[in-house]
Amino acid sequence: MSSPTRDARPIPTEDYLRRVLSVITPLEPSERPLLDALGLPVAEDVHADVPLPVFDNSSMDGYAVAFRDVAEATAERPVHLPVVGEIAAGQTTIHTLTPGTAVRIMTGAPVPTGATAVVPFEWTTEEGRQVVVSQAPEEMQHVRRSGEEVARGDLLMRRGEVVGTRQVGLLAALGRGRVSTAPRPRVVVMSTGTELVEPGKPLAGDQIYDANSFLLAAAVRAHGGIAYRARATTDDPGQFADALADQLLRADLVVTSGGVSKGTHDVVKEVLRELGTVEFLEVAMQPGKPQGFGVVGEDRTPIFTLPGNPVSAYVSFEAFVAPALRRMTGHAQVEPVLQAGFLTEAVRSMRGRTQLLRVRAEHSGGRLQLTPVGGPGSHLIAGLAQADALVVLDADVTAVSQGDLVPVLLLDRVAGA
Repeated sequence: MSSPTRDARPIPTEDYLRRVLSVITPLEPSERPLLDALGLPVAEDVHADVPLPVFDNSSMDGYAVAFRDVAEATAERPVHLPVVGEIAAGQTTIHTLTPGTAVRIMTGAPVPTGATAVVPFEWTTEEGRQVVVSQAPEEMQHVRRSGEEVARGDLLMRRGEVVGTRQVGLLAALGRGRVSTAPRPRVVVMSTGTELVEPGKPLAGDQIYDANSFLLAAAVRAHGGIAYRARATTDDPGQFADALADQLLRADLVVTSGGVSKGTHDVVKEVLRELGTVEFLEVAMQPGKPQGFGVVGEDRTPIFTLPGNPVSAYVSFEAFVAPALRRMTGHAQVEPVLQAGFLTEAVRSMRGRTQLLRVRAEHSGGRLQLTPVGGPGSHLIAGLAQADALVVLDADVTAVSQGDLVPVLLLDRVAGA
C-alpha cells in the first residue's frame, strides 16, 4: 500500500469501506456455551434434537381423564370418577390411566397414556376420594401434544442469524447447551499523544485526559467485541512501535486514535508508513477525513488508525470499524443499516463530503424526529454524548430543509420506540 500525494482527491466513504471489508475475514467459528453466544450469529444451521414439548403435558391444574368418560358431564348430570393418584411436574409415578378413573395433575406434568383430556379444577369438586366433573372438556383439551410447537429435526436458526435473548431461551428449552459461532473479536484500542493523561490523575497546564481510548473501547464492547484498552503512548516513535508490538500478541484487530494527520508529531503515520502495509488516505467525509487502514505484524492483524478528535474518532468507528467487527463475527449484514427520519431544523453540508451529523432521535406523533445536537466541531464530545443517531448526508447534498426526510443511523434505542 502507498500513501496518496498531497493533491490526491479524497476517496468516497463507500469506496473506502469496500477496501476495508475486502481485507477483513470472518474469524474461525467453534462451539461455545450458549450464553457466550448471545449477540453472535450462528455459524451453521441449527436443528432441533428433541421435540417441543418433549412429552404430552398438561396446560392446566386439574384432572387427567379419558374423554369418553366425561363427554356427557353437565352441571345437572355430573360425572363421578375415583381419583387414583396425582402427577406433579418432574414427579411422574403414574404412566397409564385406567379407564373410568381420574388422576390429579399439575400444569406441565406429563399426561399419562390413556388420558385424552384434562378437566380444570374450576370445573370440578371433590367428594372424598372422588372428583365430580360438572363440565365436559373437548377431546385433548388442555393437553399440550409432544412436538406440536417444534418437531425433532425442525430448523431453528439459519446460518448467520443472531443469537438473541429469546433464541437463548428456545435453544436451552431444546437442550442445546452450546452453539457454533465465531469468537468475539479481541480489539486493542490505543491512543497516542504526549499530552494525554489517564482519567483520575491530576492535569498539568498543557495536558488533557485520554477520552478516546475509553470511548472507542466502549464502542467495541457495544458492538460485541472484547476490548483491551492500552494506556496512551507519547509522540515518541519508538515507544509507540514497542507498545504496538506488545499489543499484537492479544489482538484480532487494532484501533488507534491520533497521529494520522499532517503534523510533525503524527507518530502513528510515521511508524506505520515505513511498514508498507498500512495506507493513509483522505476520505470524503465530515468529520473523519484522515484515515488509515492496513495490516501489521506476522499474523497480518488488521489495524484502523482513526483521527484524534473524539467526534471524528467515534464517527469513523461507526462508519468503518463496526462493519469490520460484524464481518469478523459472521454477520450477514455488515454495512450500517439506515432508517429514515425527519429533521427538526434546516442544516447545511459541505459539497463533496459525506456528512455524518450528530442528532437526537425521538419518536413523536408517529414520526422519527431528528434534532441536531452540539456544533460542527470534531472536538465537541459533550454534544456527541447527547446524540444517539447520525444523519448521513450524501456528498452531493449541500442543504436540507426543516421537515425533510433524511437517512439516519440509530446508535442507541430510541425513546418511545
